[in-house]
Amino acid sequence: MTDKITSRSFTEQHFNTHDGVSLFYRHWPATGSVRRGAIVLFHRGHEHGARMAHLVDELDLPDFDFFAWDARGHGHSPGPRGHSPSFATSVRDVQTFVDHIGAAHGVPERDLHVIAQSVGAVLISTWAHDYAPKVRGLTLASPAFQVKLYVPFARAGLGLMHKLRGLFFVNSYVKPKFLTHDPRRIASYERDPLISRPIAVNILLDLYAAADRVVADANAITLPVQLLISGSDWVVHHKPQHQFFERLGSAVKTKLELPGFFHDTLGERDRAPAVAAVRAFILERFDAPVPAVDLREAHLRGATADESRALAEPQSPWSPRGAYWALTRAGLRFGGKFSRGVKLGHDTGFDSGSTLDYVYRNAPEGQGALGRAIDRTYLNSIGWRGIRQRKVHVEELIREAMERLAAQHREVRVMDIAAGHGRYVLDAVAASPVKASSILLRDYSDINVRDGTALIAEKELQHIASFVQADAFNRISLASVTPRPTLAVVSGLYELFPDNEMVRRSLAGVGDAVEDRGYLVYTGQPWHPQLEMIARALTSHREGEAWVMRRRTQAEMDQLVEEAGFRKIAQRVDEWGIFTVSLAIRTGH
Repeated sequence: MTDKITSRSFTEQHFNTHDGVSLFYRHWPATGSVRRGAIVLFHRGHEHGARMAHLVDELDLPDFDFFAWDARGHGHSPGPRGHSPSFATSVRDVQTFVDHIGAAHGVPERDLHVIAQSVGAVLISTWAHDYAPKVRGLTLASPAFQVKLYVPFARAGLGLMHKLRGLFFVNSYVKPKFLTHDPRRIASYERDPLISRPIAVNILLDLYAAADRVVADANAITLPVQLLISGSDWVVHHKPQHQFFERLGSAVKTKLELPGFFHDTLGERDRAPAVAAVRAFILERFDAPVPAVDLREAHLRGATADESRALAEPQSPWSPRGAYWALTRAGLRFGGKFSRGVKLGHDTGFDSGSTLDYVYRNAPEGQGALGRAIDRTYLNSIGWRGIRQRKVHVEELIREAMERLAAQHREVRVMDIAAGHGRYVLDAVAASPVKASSILLRDYSDINVRDGTALIAEKELQHIASFVQADAFNRISLASVTPRPTLAVVSGLYELFPDNEMVRRSLAGVGDAVEDRGYLVYTGQPWHPQLEMIARALTSHREGEAWVMRRRTQAEMDQLVEEAGFRKIAQRVDEWGIFTVSLAIRTGH
């Protein structure tokens, strides 16, 4: 139910998510003679797509299709009310919806503009950060980056209760009269049977975590952004909204503060000026598309370069921070006397292929119960959990690429340019119903070549697989590989090297090697919660140097891959937003 029936006709449809859930959406086709693009609407928490349907008429954009979904657990979409397996699952639903709009309705990503409110705006901000889509722009209305919780220590308490009780639901305290001054909107909210007050505690906690990450790292978002801030918002705090705007990496961004407005920004009584501003912003984006911000030299200047240089600066052992990290390193050395994983990290580097293979196996080892307990804690750190999820995603996209090649009746010839021990490639090939005709594993480390060759023998794949010592940054060496691969893999390599010139050289060699319409699986690390700990306390495989990483935003990584002649067609990201895995097709330069 909504407070206004749109004059434009619409259809009710569904699309399937990655986990088989069928989500509901409405589609209003353009009424003009030529469709220019589409507007995609994302509703507030507790609500559904029909609550934004009034914008279809009010924006007065006849040359544009409109789409509005009901998020899982909301409106006509299935699932317990207010619940999703995780916030990251709902972010992936956004990408799936956008892909569906392109496939089913013929509107490519570049011809979409997104309008989102409150929780929906956090969802879209996270999507823009993690997936680096190429839509025309974003309009974010009162994003719920920090919900006003009037009970002291509510967030910490909810986290503790979640650990103790498991899943439970929290009811919204917000009354409709505190959302809008519009009496019709208030009345329709009160009688709408599809409004649901509960929100699952896991989603509430995930919302806070995602918002903290996206606000802190808003520089990674380079899309044109219009931010609307309600001046008298009872539901969310203003400060993170302003911080987000100031940190945005967008070349085009605009902020409109609306005095006296309550939280339902685009459903307020006097919303006409705000709606007019949104309409003008959309038309500007389609009249004069803004070129993407060039990030290929982000290693020289910008937020991640500054962050990396700061982490590489030595600290005085007499300073509080210096003393803290000295104690941390001493603790790790002590732990290494008992924990097999920690000792392996000290011996070979915490970023080495040997360490990663140990992390993949995830079987705590050490001297006695104490050693195994230390090792279990070490292996359960968020970074290593992310690494294991990255392996799952790499294998998933390798198999997808193999199936795509099989559907085209083409040979599957795999090349991994820096395979470590090669476990993820060999596991992926073994689990696929598609047979590979050849597997070439390459690595610069003789230890990795030795142990990877042993793993090939263990899996009885000598008839199709070989392991050679080679430099992943040597363009000529990569380009001269025979037979030419139809699927290249680069996992966990570029994250270890801050210099984009090295990465560009390597990717150029991969582009030279892979057949046209072949595939590339590549990884990225757009964010990490333990960067300082890694830089201050862990050592690299490079002769015991400090392991200082420079993050690459997803947009930066995708630009480097595009320069080498590939176009991204699929992506995965873990629930913490640390590691991404993408699949690209070689389209030529």
